[in-house]
Amino acid sequence: MSTAATSFTVTELSALEILDSRGNPTLQVDVTLGSGATGRAGVPSGASTGSREAVELRDGDKTRFGGKGVTKAAANVNGELRELLGARSWESLAQVDDAMITADGTANKARLGANATVGVSMAVARALSTGGELFEYLGPAGVSPRLPVPHFNVLNGGVHAPNSLDFQEFMIAPIGAPSFPEAVRAGAAVYAKLRSLLQEAGFATGLGDEGGFAPDITRPEDVLALLVKAIEGAGYTAGRTGIAIALDPAASEFYSDGTYHVAGETLTSADMIERYAAIVADYPVWSIEDGLAEGDWDGWAVLTERLAGTTQIMGDDLFVTNPAIIAEAIERKVGNSALIKLNQIGTVTETLEAMRLCREAGYTQMVSHRSGETADSFIADLTVATGCGQLKSGAPARGERVAKYNRLLEIAAHNTMPYGLA
Repeated sequence: MSTAATSFTVTELSALEILDSRGNPTLQVDVTLGSGATGRAGVPSGASTGSREAVELRDGDKTRFGGKGVTKAAANVNGELRELLGARSWESLAQVDDAMITADGTANKARLGANATVGVSMAVARALSTGGELFEYLGPAGVSPRLPVPHFNVLNGGVHAPNSLDFQEFMIAPIGAPSFPEAVRAGAAVYAKLRSLLQEAGFATGLGDEGGFAPDITRPEDVLALLVKAIEGAGYTAGRTGIAIALDPAASEFYSDGTYHVAGETLTSADMIERYAAIVADYPVWSIEDGLAEGDWDGWAVLTERLAGTTQIMGDDLFVTNPAIIAEAIERKVGNSALIKLNQIGTVTETLEAMRLCREAGYTQMVSHRSGETADSFIADLTVATGCGQLKSGAPARGERVAKYNRLLEIAAHNTMPYGLA
């Protein structure tokens, strides 16, 4: 991130309750600096969430949006945070973020709301980048920018879709594409082919929260076979030299009473690990996110030892973009990769710190959207800035998803940088 010692002031700060892509309330935050530079942020919101995520402040008034309103969070931006940021000059975004964390005074930002703090943090970052590119401002020292492999969520299950599929996300990743534009073209081609295959088989082609199809298929292996057929039917090679597959089972959602419940079967942690080993052996799956529940640390250690030599074993609900939890996971040799979500931790500075810890430990990172999104493309710039080489932002469909991919196409068109996994 830029470390230029130029102080700045905040002259205006405001938040507005808007709608996310699911029709639920979220925040839009606007900031004006003393220089006249402005920044705006749309705050994302998750459906499948880790228990240790920073807290979204919701109103709880069941007469408005079923209790999901965010007027309290907006009031915190328009009141306390506006007064805090307007009271003095600042030397950096990190200083602003630290002041908000201190003012909140809780371990999980429950008082002011992580939706309030992350919106302010993102908006200030964007304002500070005025006159240049956001990814240039966000870039850590010594890290080269990189266009990421997009991970398109083309088939949805779990809490993202009204079907009987327990695994939450099935993604295609054009690892072998020669460039980011070609990767987008490949994703769109496979998505279109998958639609036609589903139609031919008599499945509905309605969409889940993240733009993926949501057919009533029960067994994850049946979905994987279908994806291989779609990849090859679109003219590509299924595998790491062409288009690989990534999974986000979101296992915490189908874990209860010490066992996992998948497609009518009750499985132990050891059973799940064996199932993943078979999946990796039989299908071109290169990455598994949240393969086990967030509390199953012993199982995670076994899963990592068993598959990390060939497979990306990624923590999301387990790590929640929290530097302290990631440091513990590194110490315990749990996972070899972390999903990165700004609103899981609540500030840009803490997000960058989580990614720094991962880089230094040799853990890969994938920047991610949430199921409730806005048209804000901040995460596209964050992915490029940190050079992590991986982004997931849903299907190559729906405006709030393609906003991120389109921003990356824009960056690719006007900048020379490598494409692919870091």
